[in-house]
This record gives sequence, structure tokens and C-alpha cells, in this order.
Amino acid sequence: MAKLLYRLGFWSAKNRIKVIVMGVAILLAAAIVALSMGTKFEEQTSIPGLESQKTLEIMNKEFPNMQDDSGKIQLVVKAPANEKLSSKTAQQLIEKQLLRVKKDPDVSGVQSPYENHSLNADGTIGYATITYKAPGDEVTQKSKDRVIEAAESLRDAGWQAELTGSGYVTMETSSPTEGLGVIIALLILIVALGSVFAGLVPILTAALGVGIGVMLIMIGTSIFDIPSFSLSLAGMLGLAVGIDYALFIISRYRQQLAKGFERREAIAIADGTAGSAVVFAGVTVIIALLGFSFVGVPFLTAMGVTGAVSVLIAILTSIFLVPAILDLLGDRIKAPTKSAKSKKRDRESESRGNLWGRMITGRPLVAVVLGVALLGTLSLPFFHMETGIGTDGEKSTQKTERRAYDLLSEAYGKGYHGPLVILAKTDGGKDAAANLSKALDELKTYPNISMVTPAVPGPSGKISLITIIPKTGPSDSETVDLVKLIRKQAPQIEQQDHVQFMVTGSTAVNIDINQKLNQALPEFCLIIVGLAFVLLMVVFRSLLVPIKAVLGFILSLGATLGFVTYVVQDGHFQNLFHFYAKAPVFNFLPILLVGVLFGLAMDYEVFLVSRMREEFKKSGDAKKSVLSGIRHSGGVVTAAGLIMTVVFVGFILGEEPMVKVMGLALAFGVLFDAFVVRMLIVPGVMTILGKSAWYFPKWLDRLLPNLDVEGEEVMKVTEKKHPRVVETQVHFSTEPLK
Repeated sequence: MAKLLYRLGFWSAKNRIKVIVMGVAILLAAAIVALSMGTKFEEQTSIPGLESQKTLEIMNKEFPNMQDDSGKIQLVVKAPANEKLSSKTAQQLIEKQLLRVKKDPDVSGVQSPYENHSLNADGTIGYATITYKAPGDEVTQKSKDRVIEAAESLRDAGWQAELTGSGYVTMETSSPTEGLGVIIALLILIVALGSVFAGLVPILTAALGVGIGVMLIMIGTSIFDIPSFSLSLAGMLGLAVGIDYALFIISRYRQQLAKGFERREAIAIADGTAGSAVVFAGVTVIIALLGFSFVGVPFLTAMGVTGAVSVLIAILTSIFLVPAILDLLGDRIKAPTKSAKSKKRDRESESRGNLWGRMITGRPLVAVVLGVALLGTLSLPFFHMETGIGTDGEKSTQKTERRAYDLLSEAYGKGYHGPLVILAKTDGGKDAAANLSKALDELKTYPNISMVTPAVPGPSGKISLITIIPKTGPSDSETVDLVKLIRKQAPQIEQQDHVQFMVTGSTAVNIDINQKLNQALPEFCLIIVGLAFVLLMVVFRSLLVPIKAVLGFILSLGATLGFVTYVVQDGHFQNLFHFYAKAPVFNFLPILLVGVLFGLAMDYEVFLVSRMREEFKKSGDAKKSVLSGIRHSGGVVTAAGLIMTVVFVGFILGEEPMVKVMGLALAFGVLFDAFVVRMLIVPGVMTILGKSAWYFPKWLDRLLPNLDVEGEEVMKVTEKKHPRVVETQVHFSTEPLK
């Protein structure tokens, strides 16, 4: 692979204009196709085979009129002080505004608060429902503007008017704040690479890669069911790894220039060595993401595939486009220059290591204990983590849908947002009505129920629909307990009253999804951990290094989930991170984090430990190899970790709760893994293990393939071509393992 990438780097540099034009042309072509086909994101997160899903399918078959995907907007209105919606003045004002909305040709129907009987007990709050001919995600902005104008007119008259519903609320997959993370990443790159031009290259190539990836995903929505939040994850990953991968290659290129290589030769070597490590690290991330397909959850599979596409494009832009741009910029990107005093310090520290390395290797046990204690403490909240679904109640009060959510809660209680739907199945005999009435009386005695609607019989005469409004919200533990109680008592009710109760609704679906994910998580973790062990064993030719890497990953994962629970669920530091309400952690976040964080963690493991192995193969001195790894690779790993963290922080500052939580988890996951695990615990453990860290049975060494990730074959070729240059070579931070 290294030789192939070496030749590819040389070809890209030689054909720089063609490569750059080709990259831009691919982006434009993908954009044209995507815009012409349109986007059709699937917002449903259902999982086939779940108890609640089966109930929903029965309900849709028995009550087909309830399966309405038409876009709807709710105009929620609250009267001013000492006013009521039932007054004649209020009716005239509201009807006047709704009449304007009715004139929209895309509207199929409008129900006022008086027609849908939505006025609350004291008559101060109610809502109008506007139904559109198109699905919610296809309601035009022009139609939305009509409703917005109606709401603003009511506000001007002194009424509170807020908007919500599928026709109005759409998920924000991007935010201007993401640009802030990119700007900070650019500053870090300029400092790390010592040049504005060098700092701009990773940003430009990553942006191009993300653009192509996003366009391909948009095209894919016309063929596959892809949720819109997949776009956010793909954007996060594509941008972060795209910048980091370009950084590794550019750093190696500058090092080769410093060693005296001609520009195109240096580019080819960088692509063959650092590029090989980039491909290996990227493929590891892709495999982890594709591992979501083993979970058996369709929307997670879609997220994994879209994320893998984004990472694949990042790899391709790094190994194709970066060499072309480097050659185009020519002498604008120079080798790092050092004074005579700096060179003298470098020679002295070659054997002694830097200050951080000497601190860790001097007291390795202290370093390991401190790192484990810190991550262990951060992991503690994980043990009371609760998972759930997102609602508009977690958004900023600056959003009209959040204010509408609060008004509806005030009017009808929090349970309004998560009604339980029960299908009651009888034998249809002469005693069916009496049996159903008896079962309903039993149901009404259960705790935490605000209201039970009368049973609505279906056409078959055997199935009736009942709606329960809980007193608590859809993700509250009391509502979860109510669903579990109904399901627990259902067999007894069926035996006594000959009525079968089947439960669905958002809370029931969430319970079933949690159960499904919790069952799949151990198997998924086993696949990921097994993959990590085998891959690292092949790369590092060691048994203990992979074990150490996997245990470090588990530590950073636990700390990340614990910290997310501490912030999102427990409500700490919410103002700092711009969260607006306590909420359960999104139910798919743990399994998502396992896959994504594993891949990212392995990036840093490869670039740091590979340098340690290279030095150990030369000197046989375990402590010296740790010092060399920290000195030569620590700076680049630190810069890469900072870049990835600030890119993810840009997503935290957005408005969409789901995107914010993913950004928080990935930002701190990278922070914990790069700075605590890889820069503190790993060097400490490697020092303690000494030479035993590199033990590898000879029979296993012969059995496993030897991947040339470090580009050893490339360096042999360059040694023959440039013997004088090689004689004066010194090792630099991103040099892959040999």
C-alpha cells in the first residue's frame, strides 16, 4: 500500500491542475444531481419487530384514517390577562387571521380552537390546526410565512401566539456556529504548521470533501431511507477527520523538506508514509461505522453508512488532493527552520526527551493512577444515565416551537406531548362491550393517569382504540413506569376480562428501542473491541499494546458518557454549553459513541505508539522509545486532538438538541482520549511494561500479515535514491512506524 500511495502522491503532484479541477468538478456534478433530485430525508426512527411497532401496524390497518402524513402546523394562542378565547372579540380576531391562512392554495383544511374543542379548562389557551396537502417536510416557506404573519398579527394585538407541528418545525442540520470551530481549527493549524498557506490546505481539502460527501448523501435520500440527523454526524466526522488527515500528511511533507528532499519527492514520501497511516486509520473508522449494521436498527445503519461515506471521501481528498495542492503552492510551504541553538537542544533532547516525556517516564505509576482516577471519577454519572427521546421542550425559549411546547404543557399538562395509545382487542362476542368496560375501569385505577378517552371501536368490531394522557412527560420515569405497569398487568386482564391490551406511543416506542439497543450494545462492543485488538496486534506486532489500547478506549468511553449524563441529564454547566433544560440522553448515543469514538481513538493510538515501536526496534530501549514517541508524535497528536475537539464544539453551540448532544459527546470523547488516555496513561503504562510491551510470539508473527502501514518499503527506495540525504535524516513527529 505504501508504494502505491508513494506513486499516487508523485502522480498527483505532477498532474496538480488536473487533480484539483477533477475534485472541484466532482463537487459541482454531485451538487447539480443532488439539487435536481431534491432531498427526501426520512424522519422516522422506528425499528421493525418491536412490540410497540407491531401495535402501531395493527392500529394503522384497523384505523387507516389515522395514518395521515400530511403536514400540519399548530397555531397555539394564549389570551392576555383578564381575557378568554371564548369571548366574541377573541373569536373574531382569531377567525380573521385563520381566514387569511385558508386562502393558501396548499392548505387542505383549517380547524379553529372552537371547531377542534381545544380550549383548556379556564378558556385561556387553545390551538388552531392548519393541514396541508403536502407532507410536513414539503410545506413551502411561502405557506409558513402566511402562518407566521397571522401569529405576528395576534402578537401585535396583545396575544401570545406560537407555532409548532410537522409542517413548521424542521431539524437544523447546520448552524453558523460550526464556522467558529473551523476558524479556531485554522488558527491551530497555522501555529502547528508555521504558515498561513499550510494551515489553509487542510481546511480547503476537508471542506471540499465534506461538500462532496453531503451531496452524495442528499442523492442517497432518493434511494434509501436516511434520517436528517445523519447529515449532521457525517458533516462532523468529515470535517474533523479531513482536517486531521491533511495535517498528518502536510507535517510529514515539511519534515521531508527539512531532510533535504526535492519537493515532489517529499510529497510522494509523505503520501506513502503518513498517507498509509491515514488510510489505515480512516479504514478503521469506516469499519467501526459500518458495524452499526450489525445492531439491526435501520436508522443507525443509515447513520453509519453516511458517516462512512464522509470519512471515505476525507481519505480520498487527503491522499489525492493534498499532494496536488502542496505542489501547486510550491515554496510557499517551507520546511521548519531552526536556529543553531534550537538544533543543539534538539540533539540533546533526542535521547533525553522533552519535559512532558521526562515527567511521565520518571513517575509512570503516578501518571497512570492520576489518569485512571480522573476518567473513573468522570464515569460515575454514567451509572444513573437515563436514555430517551428529544422534544421541543429542550430547545431555547427564543424558539417559537419551544414556547408552543410550554403553552401546551401549561394548558393540558406535560403528558399531552406523549399520549399512550392502547389497542383493546376482544373476541367480538355479546359480552365484549361489558368486558371492555370492566377492563377500562381497571385501567383507570393505575397511577399517573390524567385522562382516559372513551374506547373508539374499529370497523372489525374486535379492536378499539383508547388514548391515555399521563400526568408526566414522555421521557419521565413515571410515564415509563406506567407503560411497564400496563404491559405487566395485560396478561392478567386478558385472563380475567378476555381483553388484550397492546400499548404504543412515543414512550412505549422509546422503551422498546432502549431494550433493543441495550441488547445489541454488548454484541456490538464485542465486535468493536475484537476488531481493535486484531488490527492493533497486526500493526504493532504485540499482545499487550492492543490490550492497553482497548482498556484506554473503554476508560475514555465511560468518562464521555458520564460527562454527557452530568451535563445533559443532571443539568450541570448547561449555561456554559447552551443547553436549555434537563433531558434524558438520546437513546442511540451510547452505541453511536462506541463506534465513532473507537475509530477516532485508534487514529491517535497509531500515530503515537507507532513512533515508540520504531524507536524500540532501533535501540531496544523501552524507556527511550516512550520518550521518542512523546517527543516526535506528541505535538501532532495534541494539535490533531485540539482541532477535532474545536470542530465538534462548533456543533455544541448550534440550536438542535440532538446535534448539540452528539457534538458534546464527540468533543469531550476526543478530549479525554487524546489528552488523558494517549498522552498520559499510554506513556505511563508503556514505561511500566518496559520491553514486555513488545512481546509477540514468533508463531503468531509468522501467521499474521505484515501491513506496511509505516511505509518501510518506501523509505528503502528513498535510501537507495538519496543515500546522502538519508544519512543526515532526523526523526519527526508524524513519522509512521517502521
